[in-house]
Amino acid sequence: MGLNLEWLRTFKSIYEQGTLTGAAQELFISQPGVSLHLNSLEAYTGYKLFDRSAKKLVPTEKGKVIYNFIEEPLLKLENAEQLFHKSTKTDRATISIGMCFETFQYTLEKYIATLPFNIIIKFGDYPQMINDLDKGLLDLIITPQKGDQKNLEFKPFSKEKIVLVAGGKTDIQPLNALLKKKDMKAAENWLKEQLWYSTAADMEHLKRFWQFNFRHQMDFKPNYIVPNICSIVRCLSGETGFSVVPDFLCAHEIENGSMKLVWEGEQVIENTLYFGTRKKTMYAAEIDKVQRIFSTEFVSPSLVNSYAGSHQ
Repeated sequence: MGLNLEWLRTFKSIYEQGTLTGAAQELFISQPGVSLHLNSLEAYTGYKLFDRSAKKLVPTEKGKVIYNFIEEPLLKLENAEQLFHKSTKTDRATISIGMCFETFQYTLEKYIATLPFNIIIKFGDYPQMINDLDKGLLDLIITPQKGDQKNLEFKPFSKEKIVLVAGGKTDIQPLNALLKKKDMKAAENWLKEQLWYSTAADMEHLKRFWQFNFRHQMDFKPNYIVPNICSIVRCLSGETGFSVVPDFLCAHEIENGSMKLVWEGEQVIENTLYFGTRKKTMYAAEIDKVQRIFSTEFVSPSLVNSYAGSHQ
């Protein structure tokens, strides 16, 4: 059996994402499919390409050699695919957009079928998105980070707050009483006794919120680890438990009462969200349509006041 190009594409994604789960999400295939491609490539080459650590897959020396050899050719092939795709439909442009998985689910996913142009969605880390935008592999990115490339511009359109939330059935009165008295130690101890949700990929929001408000690293483990923040919102809606998430991802649930906005913290953790584009693009009309969707979706009635002040 010869070398399969999809094995190399999957290998490249695993190398860049660091996990089988991340590669599966980027490539829109199942995790077992990713594992099968990796095992097939390792069998074909006769080398172990990754070492398995607790949190991620670490490339071996042979893995690094293969990646360095295939990275540029695969990028050229991906560019060729996109150019070919754009030329197959004379009446429909194709734009490529980079954002995090949760942002896509919350905002753009329900509009996809209504858009009069083709869209390719890519997930990944923000530095890579900015790099791909600069190279022309992406036409628009939604990002809390900015790059300094002269070819790019970053326009702020909203803000996200990292907040403590709870399911709609959760009794938060004891916590409110402790926070009102400024008894932070007791509030911390009470929170540590509750049911907690976090994500499989990382707990960065929760760790950062804890450090900001209780002045030390969190020293407990969440009860439930789920795939992503959208899963947390679905699990908590109408139930009991706590999590720390960006406010826009649960704005509708807070508005309808299925979730509660519990606490913004002693120090509000806030990120500015940007549209990242190239200064010169042939897809200005298509990009503008997508940007208007995001601007509408991100300003929920329950968040208008907090956002309005930041844009004045």
